[in-house]
Amino acid sequence: MASTHHAFDYIELPVDGMAAARAFYADAFGWTFNDYGPGYTGIRAVAGDGEMGGLNGMSGGGAGGPGPLVLLYTDDLDATASAVQAAGGSIVDPPAEFPGGRRFTFTDPSGNQLGVWATS
Repeated sequence: MASTHHAFDYIELPVDGMAAARAFYADAFGWTFNDYGPGYTGIRAVAGDGEMGGLNGMSGGGAGGPGPLVLLYTDDLDATASAVQAAGGSIVDPPAEFPGGRRFTFTDPSGNQLGVWATS
């Protein structure tokens, strides 16, 4: 699955119980998963290779918790972080490594929280 610079690319859903969430999405939509430990599982792309999102059991999900986290892809994570700040956004979590690349999260001037990731 090819990623496009500055396009919506991935969505993380916060969940309270990983096993229950996996069972629900597998039964309801036929989704399959890539496990990355007890607190996170990737959602395999429905058509093709790669992943379209993830279930995040470490984010305190569920009723009243944070909503889904939309992630954009970038070819240059540091340049995008600088552009977000210059445009008036606020970095919540600075660029950091994760299995598969690096990412940061930010809020826009309206308070929406999004993430940006890159392969390196």
